[in-house]
Order: sequence, then C-alpha cells, then structure tokens
Amino acid sequence: MNATVATSVFGVFMVVTVALGLLATRGRRKGKGDGGLAEWSVGGRSLGTVFIWVLMAGEGYTSFSYLGAAGWGYNYGAPVLYVVAYMSCGYAVGYVVGPMLWAYARRHGLVGITDMVAHRFGRPWLGALVAVLATVFLLPYIQLQITGMGVVVSTISYGAVGLNQAYFIAFAVTTGFVVVSGLRGSAWVSVLKDVLVIATLGFLAVYVPMHYFDGYGPFLDRLVAEKSEWLTFPGHGDSGLGQAWFITTSFLNSLTVVIFPTTVAGYLGAKNADVLRRNAMLLPAYNVLLFVPMLLGMAALFVVPGLVGAESNLALFKLVVDSLPAWTVGLVGVAAALSSIVPMAVFMLVIGTMWGRSVLSLVPRWERRQKGAAQVVVVVAGSLALLLTYTAPNTLVRLSLISYEGMAQLLPMVLLGLVWRRLTLLGAMSGLVVGVGVVCGFVFTENDPVWGVNAGIVALGANLAVALAVTYAGPRERDDRPDDEVLARDEIGPVVRDAEPGDGDGGSGGGGVRASTGTETGAGG
Repeated sequence: MNATVATSVFGVFMVVTVALGLLATRGRRKGKGDGGLAEWSVGGRSLGTVFIWVLMAGEGYTSFSYLGAAGWGYNYGAPVLYVVAYMSCGYAVGYVVGPMLWAYARRHGLVGITDMVAHRFGRPWLGALVAVLATVFLLPYIQLQITGMGVVVSTISYGAVGLNQAYFIAFAVTTGFVVVSGLRGSAWVSVLKDVLVIATLGFLAVYVPMHYFDGYGPFLDRLVAEKSEWLTFPGHGDSGLGQAWFITTSFLNSLTVVIFPTTVAGYLGAKNADVLRRNAMLLPAYNVLLFVPMLLGMAALFVVPGLVGAESNLALFKLVVDSLPAWTVGLVGVAAALSSIVPMAVFMLVIGTMWGRSVLSLVPRWERRQKGAAQVVVVVAGSLALLLTYTAPNTLVRLSLISYEGMAQLLPMVLLGLVWRRLTLLGAMSGLVVGVGVVCGFVFTENDPVWGVNAGIVALGANLAVALAVTYAGPRERDDRPDDEVLARDEIGPVVRDAEPGDGDGGSGGGGVRASTGTETGAGG
C-alpha cells in the first residue's frame, strides 16, 4: 500500500511536469525571430527576474543537494560547506560577469560560450572545439542526474520501481518537454520544483530534529558531544579536505560557475542586464536551503548508523521513508526528482545548442537548420547518457571527477579573452591544453587534492602562466575589428540589436551581425 500511494503521487507529478513544460511555449509567436534557436535555447532573451531566479536556482539545486550533500554531511561533515561558500561567492562574481556576457551576446546575436569564443577570436572552428570539450565535461552531469533520480524513485517507491525503470523515466520526462519548449519550459518546471523543494525541506528542517531528538538543542548537543570531528576541518576520516582545500575549491568553483555553459544559458535568457543584477542579489537566499540536507545527513549518523559507500547518499531518504506517511514520502521524492530533471534539461539543452550552433552549422546542409540540429543533439546526448548509465555506469562517473575542474580551464579563454585584447589564440589554446592535461593527470592518478589544495587550481595556474607566456613571446595577432566588436563591456542601458543570427533556423555559428547601441544609431538609449 505504501509503495502504491508514493508511486501514484510521483506519477501524477511527472505528468504535470511534462504538461507544464509543454505549455510553456503556448501563445509564443512563431515568427522567425521568436520560433527559432534563440527562442528555444535562451527563452527569446525575455525572461524576467522571477523566472531567471528559479531557473538558475534550479541549476544549482540538483539531486546532489538531496543525495550528495546529505551523503557528504554523513561521511565528512564540515567540508560539505564548500557548496554554500562557492555558490554564494559565485553569485557575487556573477553580478559583474553576468551583465557583461549578456550584453556581448545580445549585441552580436550569440547564444552560448562557444559562440562567444568563436566571435572573440574570429575562428568558427574554435567554437566547435570548445563545444566538443564542454560536452565531455557536461555529459557526466546528465548521467549523474539520471542516476540520482533513479535512486530517489526506487527508494521512495519502497523498491516497487526498479532502478532501470527509474532511469528511463528520468530521460523520458526531461526529453519530453525540453525538445519542444527549450529553456522556457525548464523555467516553468523550475517554478513547480522550487515550490516543492522549499516546502519539503522547510518541513524536514523542523520535523526530523523534533521527531528524533526533541529539537535542535538536543540534536546539536549530541552532535558536539559524540561527533565533534564532523564539525571541524578536515572533517571525519582521512579525507584530505582541509582548510587549504576548502579555500581553493571555493575560489575555483566561484569563478568557474559564472562561465559554466548552463549558467551562461541562464544569463542569456534574461530580458535585460538589471534582471541579472537583481538575481545575483537574490540567489544567495536560496543557499539557506542547502544547510537542511547537510544537517539531516549528520542527523542520520544517529538514526541510521553504519551506512557505507554509495549507501550514505541515501541518508536523508532513509530518515524520510523510516518515519513519514507514504504520500509525504512521495512529495519529497517528487521534489528530489525535479531537482534532477531541471538541471538535466538545461544540460541537454546547452549541449544541443552548442552543437547545433557551433559544430553542425559548419556543415553546409545544417547551417540553415540550427534549431532542428540542436533538438536532434538533445535526444542523442540524453540517449547516450542513458545508454552508458545502463551499460558502463563507472565510465562517466569517473569522468565526472574532472568535470568542474576541467571546465575551469576555459576561464582564461572566455573571461580573460573577453576583457583583454592582447590575449592571442595561440596563447589561449596553449594554456587550455596544458590546463586540461594537468588536471587529468592529477585526477586520474588519484592526486586530487594535491599538496592539500584543489588540483583544478594548480592546473588553472599552469594554464594562465602558459597563456600569458605564449601571448607575450609570440607575435601580435592582426585583427582589424574595433575593440567594441571584440571585447565585452558591462553596458548600462538597453542594447539594441540590428539582427539576431540564429534566431531563426539560419545563421552561422561563429560570427554574428554587429548590432549597435542606441547612441550609435542616434536613437538615443
């Protein structure tokens, strides 16, 4: 009976999720400018503060928040707080970087970071190269979200739904709306997800301490008395996650998150730069929710002791299934499942956009059908992640170890390149190759952390040093375009475009028709 009730609740909400995602495009104009790639991939650049807030919060609040955060709290304790630290610092960096990237993309009709590097260095093939590299680093996240949702569904259904069935449900639900409605559909589903996440975690934050410990006071007293090791660095066990690791990881991730392709998709969906500034101020409030699964993970130490390995990721759900009625278990499971679906949708969307715009557009027959190509790639990427989840789960899980640190190696090419004209293509490429090589070497030889610090920060240091050395030692590149065409600026006021390449199914992947501000056209702001 419990399995039937919980599974029914879950099933109803999955149907609602698909319907909500599909309804997101209802009433949208179907002209060239609104029915094309820009409408699908960045919501027609028309999303306001609320939609951008829930969308970007949805990207940051994934299945890791329910599984990994609780699992880290259970296994290590204090080191898990790096998630709160880097996300909050990243929002502060995004206050400056987000409007800058938005204005650059808006002016030149671009829809992602692959577009930006191709336009900055004037090389369409560079966008294709970055798209391939970013896909390698993003694909593991899709697989991890599929896996996370599978674990959640199997657990909250009391084993009635098997892992393999749950994996397919995750893929089918996400693909069902993202192919049709794109970023706008993800934003609409994020609203439902956030309502459920806030409600369920708010309830659990009160219920678990009261039910198991008679309040926070007795719980924290017991935690200090019996598990004090979990409250200091490097946490419980020989984790190597000490203060130096915490600082370097928080610093590296706070920079990386602002150029992460999914974050940039959120930036470019905004209707103006002020939406992003307001969003950067509001998003840290969402981080308060992250403390709940972390604390509940440590509460599980006393309620369900002895969890080891991957089982520790179920610490929060074992508390839920152990004591709550089935319908409540179903609601918590839906919130966790949507925390997998929303980021998975954006990951798939971004991979599709990068390939449709920067890779397949280099093939003449696909150049005028970028949106269609991107939608095909979404299905292919999701299917590949699903297939590997079934056949070789450890392959992508191992790649996920370098995903964030690997993506960090794009920082010099993207951020430095957009603010410093002197950086050459050879310098940026040389640094990228060195950075990715160093981080792969450290991670795959199991030397991360290295010397007590995050291996990614060491790789980024080598990347930046090589990029600067090659740039200064080599010849200056000839580029006759003016600075306003090449560099990014955080512009105050509206940015008026003359054309939006790729808004329809046409356009080229690397360039874009130069647009102008109101001052340049004489229109006045």
